[in-house]
Amino acid sequence: MGWKLIVATLILCVSALTAADLTGTWSANVTLDAGSGTATFKFTQSGEMLSGSYMGTFGEAKVTGTVKGDQVEFSFDAGEAGKVFYKGTLEGTTKMKGSCEYGAVGKGTFVAERK
Repeated sequence: MGWKLIVATLILCVSALTAADLTGTWSANVTLDAGSGTATFKFTQSGEMLSGSYMGTFGEAKVTGTVKGDQVEFSFDAGEAGKVFYKGTLEGTTKMKGSCEYGAVGKGTFVAERK
């Protein structure tokens, strides 16, 4: 029973050491049904909570989301276009990619890199 506790503790320690931190500026190439463009995100991460800002075609907006392991989800309000959702996977410490939905504008994909 004691060795199981030691193994579980080691796994938790390794997970904590390798947890992603998205804090910083990210440039995203976004491809939607309606066309493509770029967006800039400035993230601050505290534990699994993500906050920050969006700057792009729809102006500026506050961003909120979560980071769980290598999975990232965040969203913001794009005014008349509606709510925008991003869901992606981290690839190392400087790249993420996944899907996005820009309210009434349509669905698509994104690739983002840390600046």
